Amino acid sequence: MESLAMTETPIQPASLRKAFSDKSVLVTGHTGFKGAWLCLWLYRLGAHVSGYSIDVPTTPSLFDAGQIGALLAEDQRGDITDPQAVHSLIREVQPDVIFHLAAQSLVRRSYEDPIQTMATNVMGTITLLDAVRQTGRPCSIVIVTSDKCYENTGQVWGYREADPLGGHDPYSASKAMAEIAAATYRRSFFPVRMLSDHGIGLATVRSGNVLGGGDWSQDRIAVDLVKGFANGEVVTVRNPRSIRPWQHVLDPLLGYLTVAAGLQTGGTGAGKYCSEWNFGPSSGQSVDVGRLAKMFAKGWGRGAEVIETMSVNAPAEAAVLRLAIDKAVVNLGWSPRWDVDETVARTVSWYKRVLCEGADAQACCLSDLEAHEQLAD
Repeated sequence: MESLAMTETPIQPASLRKAFSDKSVLVTGHTGFKGAWLCLWLYRLGAHVSGYSIDVPTTPSLFDAGQIGALLAEDQRGDITDPQAVHSLIREVQPDVIFHLAAQSLVRRSYEDPIQTMATNVMGTITLLDAVRQTGRPCSIVIVTSDKCYENTGQVWGYREADPLGGHDPYSASKAMAEIAAATYRRSFFPVRMLSDHGIGLATVRSGNVLGGGDWSQDRIAVDLVKGFANGEVVTVRNPRSIRPWQHVLDPLLGYLTVAAGLQTGGTGAGKYCSEWNFGPSSGQSVDVGRLAKMFAKGWGRGAEVIETMSVNAPAEAAVLRLAIDKAVVNLGWSPRWDVDETVARTVSWYKRVLCEGADAQACCLSDLEAHEQLAD
């Protein structure tokens, strides 16, 4: 791997505040789990945050429970594939930074509705990038794709940013296509060699399976577990031997923020960030679904019970998926702050406090954010 000779210094909260304070930041898909966490963090950093999403995807949701809408400068509903609406959005918000998270994010749903998945994930990305191209708005753009964008060959070692893209299912393929679309726009319309002229820095980020409080999506192992435990049910865990790169949601979000901050430095310095970045757990932290479920049950305590089963006639999913994070560690000074044990402990604690004790969801998120930031201090 070629070193970009940036920094190995851990990211400090003060540097992020400097990068985002008083900046106009647009977050697409802001009503989703990861988007809600990102909006809260950006607000904490002093940004003027605008959100654009077609709807609130789940009931309940972190967006509603955490009262994220009250923190926003703009909270708009619309279709990310609508060129006129997205063009108007860019002109109205005048973003300095864009985080593009709007997506259909569930593998199983992509089998049920591949057209909608492809339209949202591929054409939505293209629609956003073309709106920036047409308006000519200088800004930093971070396109969020997925660790599943790689051609999964079943290898046991982590996929690197230079590995081939692909996808055995509609969701994974759509994320690979989004990566290709972003690279095409960067080469054709926002070339790095002319960054000082057009002022549009573009990067893509790929993260592993995120955990953390406030996710209510379907077919999420953590959601199924805590819902079952809270209701006193025995939870059935499918495909317990599948290995995934589990990480707390704040770790990849820190990576996204770091890349966006770098893109704002301007000129040659910003150009070094205009590429693809993996954000996953440290080596040895990828565990199988069965072990993760047992960790959740142990953390929940009395009454929490799981049984394992193998899915029959279920859509195919990769048995092993790991990410290599060397590039981000060496060149960004980024590294995961919480291992899988801390990640599970904090996720379980969040849900127990909110579901069983009636704690304020936003306050629980802020508690985790403060603890995460203190590790850098």
